[in-house]
Amino acid sequence: MAALVAIDLPGGPEFVAALRTVWDAGDTALPLDQRMAKPAQAETLEVLGASAVIGPQAQRSQLGGGEPTEPGDALIMSTSGTTGQPKGVVLTHSAIEASAHATSKRLGVDPGCHRWLACLPLNHIGGLAVVTRAMVTGTPFDVLAGFDADAARALSGPDCFVSLVGTALARTPASLFHTVVLGGSAYPSDLPDNVVGTYGMTETASGLVYGGVPLDGVEVDVDARSSEIRLRGPMLLRCYRDGTFPFDHDGWFATGDAGRIAADGRLEVDGRIGDVIVSGGEKIWPAPIEDILRAHPAVADVAVRGLPDPEWGERVVAWVVPVDEQRPPQLGELRDLVGERLARWAAPKQMVVTTSIPRTAIGKIRRSELFADPRAAN
Repeated sequence: MAALVAIDLPGGPEFVAALRTVWDAGDTALPLDQRMAKPAQAETLEVLGASAVIGPQAQRSQLGGGEPTEPGDALIMSTSGTTGQPKGVVLTHSAIEASAHATSKRLGVDPGCHRWLACLPLNHIGGLAVVTRAMVTGTPFDVLAGFDADAARALSGPDCFVSLVGTALARTPASLFHTVVLGGSAYPSDLPDNVVGTYGMTETASGLVYGGVPLDGVEVDVDARSSEIRLRGPMLLRCYRDGTFPFDHDGWFATGDAGRIAADGRLEVDGRIGDVIVSGGEKIWPAPIEDILRAHPAVADVAVRGLPDPEWGERVVAWVVPVDEQRPPQLGELRDLVGERLARWAAPKQMVVTTSIPRTAIGKIRRSELFADPRAAN
């Protein structure tokens, strides 16, 4: 049986060498989050059953216990899901290879004249998939320890492909790269021509729908009753680390996301099913409201979620980071903006002025960490 070996290193050549070492030994790799406190890292190692850790200078430390992995398992990616408890997604070498080849074909990556830049956290699949994709296809690549706008610009070029999230793209002109693969959260429809929006998750070994079109070999279905997106394809996880298999009897994986198939056949994603706000009987998705509110000149950043309301069931609440703390936007202005471009019933009924929006390392909003301030505008 193979062993689970954690890699406790920042992104860079040393991380890549450690990953090769683990795979060459027939073992399975677990990239650790460098930002986590040691107790949290220890919990991840214990819950996911790691047998050893590779640290700086390729030093390998054995751990007590550990659970074996199956031959062919390449990665176990830790994801907290909605519970906060570490949960391991088991990805096989065959899944990683399928993802690498299908993605490279769709993007037109030529290992002879193109290269990749990995500049997102490697404990997230959106960052690590750049490395594994390049390794599988033999494409040259550079790896940064994390996103750094200046370093990304220095390594950019007309031959460079890069994977970014929205916050990183806002600080790095897309024109510096051949192609930008954009993931991590909802993205606007008016993207530059060389930016490709993707849909995927840890369980799918990175993006598997590009510009609304599934990669070769990927099947997409939307449940007619619940609007939940379901997926099938060779790049999906084998199982979770606890041994559970998240597939129905026909092999479909239910994503927990809602969406629909547009008239042109493209997949349109609304968001996490748990994020939908039901106010006065209307279903309201946060992402379209956030896109509209970010266009307000006084709004630097924004997040939307629903909170309980005795009259409406739930009310739409907007957390706003103002451009000027002394001159935040007025709630009425935001309501008018949403009402004009979306619908009046989707307009926020409350605004909370804040200094920052809680996000994951790849830019996803942590909506469960948004709380109402009793002094907030209503």
